[in-house]
Amino acid sequence: MSSNMTSTSSPVFDQSSALPGQERYVAPIDETPLQDVDSIDDSAPATSLWQDAWRTLRTNPLFIVSALLILFIVFVALFPGVFTKQNPNYCNLDNSLNPPSNGHPFGFDMQGCDVFTRTVYGTRTSLSVGILATVLVVLLGSIIGALAGFFGGWIDAVLSRLTDIFLALPILLGAIVVLQMFRTSSSIWKIVLVMTLFGWVSTARIARGAVMEAKNLEFNTASTALGSTPMRNLINHIIPNSMAPIIVIGTTSLGSYIVLEATLSFLGVGLPSTTVSWGGDIANAQTILRTNPSVLFYPSAALAITVLAFIMMGDAVKDALDPKSRTA
Repeated sequence: MSSNMTSTSSPVFDQSSALPGQERYVAPIDETPLQDVDSIDDSAPATSLWQDAWRTLRTNPLFIVSALLILFIVFVALFPGVFTKQNPNYCNLDNSLNPPSNGHPFGFDMQGCDVFTRTVYGTRTSLSVGILATVLVVLLGSIIGALAGFFGGWIDAVLSRLTDIFLALPILLGAIVVLQMFRTSSSIWKIVLVMTLFGWVSTARIARGAVMEAKNLEFNTASTALGSTPMRNLINHIIPNSMAPIIVIGTTSLGSYIVLEATLSFLGVGLPSTTVSWGGDIANAQTILRTNPSVLFYPSAALAITVLAFIMMGDAVKDALDPKSRTA
């Protein structure tokens, strides 16, 4: 017993198959408490990717600032009457290009419309187009990408070639051509559908890669061994575990679709002139840019702040959902 105790508490030199001076040092067991280093706290609650992401987001200043901006923008879009009681379509040529006054902090445009009121009401139109386009793009792109990545073979080949065809078409140029072909009908849904038609490609490529990675993980093999069908695996297991990169690109792309709507309206092929939008107001103000730049500045500033808020949100979500970017 005493010899065993001595061997455990004192250094041991392993001299087997060693040249002189190359003996291996073996530390005593009581000096290497591996049970403390490698132990797992069984009492700690289990966490998921989304719980870890939320824990990271709520302490990220970038996320907090962007979330507050987006909440304010959404509130303006839902309740514009809280900020102004004016009618955005009421214009009086007697007020043409009048400077700011009481109740009209941004002044008037060339048609005598209140710039502040039109900027506030334009929030609803631009935000609605951006959100609707993003939702449809994410749905369509996720379905096509998931089917291509999961089934592979000829399905992947056909859908990948279809994706390549639409990828070769610039979204702005394609939207202009299609909208010129259907100028007889003008509505928000027409703009949204055109954006969806040309905007699903990036989401599909990312969804395909995420699904191809997720289908080779152990949970899919285990589910198949338990008798689950491939389609059930795809819907219940693979797609939910592939949503992180799709959510990131959707959040970031929302700002791009708001800019695209404003660009189309600026070019005169977007929303009708009777619809209050930032792009339409920017287009109407371009002729008086040198004499009255403030008329163009306010809708442009509102557009820039909105897009910046969603880009900041996308960056924060990307950092939170990427485990490699999180520190322990």
